Amino acid sequence: MDIFNQLMQGFATAATPVNLLWCFVGCALGTAIGVLPGIGPAVAVAMLLPITAKVEATASMIFFAGIYYGAMYGGSTTSILLNTPGETASMVTAMEGNKMAKSGRAGAALATAAVGSFVAGTIATVLVTLFAPVVADYAVKLGPPEYFMLMLLAFTTVSAVLGKSTVRGMTALFVGLAAGLIGMDQISGQSRYTGGVPELLDGIEIVLVAVGLFAVAEALYAVLYEGRVVEEQNKLSKVHMTARDWRRSWPAWLRGTAIGAPFGCIPAGGTEIPTFLSYATEKKLAKADVKGEFGHQGAIEGVAGPEAANNATVTAAMIPLLTLGIPTSNTTAILLGAFQNYGIQPGPQLFTSSSSLVWALIASLYIGNVMLLVLNLPMVGLWVKLLKIPKPYLYAGILIFATVGVYGMRQSAFDLFLLYAIGLLGVVMRRFDFPTAPVVVGMILGPLAEAQLRNAMSIGEGSAMVFFERPMSLALVGVVLAVLVLPRLAKRLTAPKLA
Repeated sequence: MDIFNQLMQGFATAATPVNLLWCFVGCALGTAIGVLPGIGPAVAVAMLLPITAKVEATASMIFFAGIYYGAMYGGSTTSILLNTPGETASMVTAMEGNKMAKSGRAGAALATAAVGSFVAGTIATVLVTLFAPVVADYAVKLGPPEYFMLMLLAFTTVSAVLGKSTVRGMTALFVGLAAGLIGMDQISGQSRYTGGVPELLDGIEIVLVAVGLFAVAEALYAVLYEGRVVEEQNKLSKVHMTARDWRRSWPAWLRGTAIGAPFGCIPAGGTEIPTFLSYATEKKLAKADVKGEFGHQGAIEGVAGPEAANNATVTAAMIPLLTLGIPTSNTTAILLGAFQNYGIQPGPQLFTSSSSLVWALIASLYIGNVMLLVLNLPMVGLWVKLLKIPKPYLYAGILIFATVGVYGMRQSAFDLFLLYAIGLLGVVMRRFDFPTAPVVVGMILGPLAEAQLRNAMSIGEGSAMVFFERPMSLALVGVVLAVLVLPRLAKRLTAPKLA
């Protein structure tokens, strides 16, 4: 009951006109920022930190939280309509969502993304309210062996379920892993695979690769291989979900939330692993009549599940940030800096030392979720009108946004050459049917997996048995083997029956 009373006090603070205004502006700004490729929530919060220096701490945190989850929703809009993820978290949404848009179901895809974000965000906020200290305490007990096995699980799952061939999926993954090694070695400080180019010492920006492989490759592929039909517009149908869409979406929302929420509590977890795991789960569980839609007309479960997983992860990331002072993503790291600007140190004492601020922030998560739903559902029809723009103008706009967004990250002309080189690689991969998403996953998780593997081997004093001596790590080894072996075993067992 004490939690309920504190939450009610939080609502009383968050529902003041000034705080509601800050929450609304944050959600609206976040959605707009999410739509632009290359400008993610981390960049937005960092840019706006100086502006809020004179603003009261509670209002400032509510504002930044609004940007945070608003941007995560906004990224799904361009992913679905233009196959241009605004954030790496929206890559999975692009795969099925864009196929749905091309087959005339853009409205349903946008609606399931909006409602899924609301459902997952609300459930995850309830978890933040009830279980913050307990869940964070459990998550912090995971060590390097567990983190490495989680990442290995992500690698195997992604490579197995994306693309028509496991070999092509693995090839794309290894391209990403190789690209992730470029730059300074995290432990020894030695430069690796830079070819003497100083701009590569910091490694290749993940957003640059995502924008190049998806946005630039999409535009160049259309120009090079779809020139004759470049004036053709995507057919449009209803801008809302049918009863069948609802029936297919709600289990995916719940499964996505269940997968995403625990990952928000894991340091260095990110949104990439849960979104891909959610996609893999939906593809595995799909009924026979639905399975054929994946990768062709677009399956609504492939949008609903990952979007729910994404938003559940984003919201649950508040648990380790508030209770332990541990940021689990770039954006929560900058939010941590925003707290420190006000002389507030997130951690176990925060719920007692700054109780009113914490509970107002948690209450604003509930309010922000409702605001995002109210903001975005009526705008589904408006967003779908983007598809009526003639394709030459549309692709020109995508290239301009991609170029400006990437140049704005570091003001480097080298980044632009790299962007278009990666775009050409994306064209070649599309031409020969290699999945592009594993490249980005390999780049994001490769360096993290390498660091965790080294740390795990240090703990085991050079022995690989460290992965089998810890219960959680051993369980994850079993899951990885199951992902690799069970589908092939099932095929073999069912083959005689089909003959």
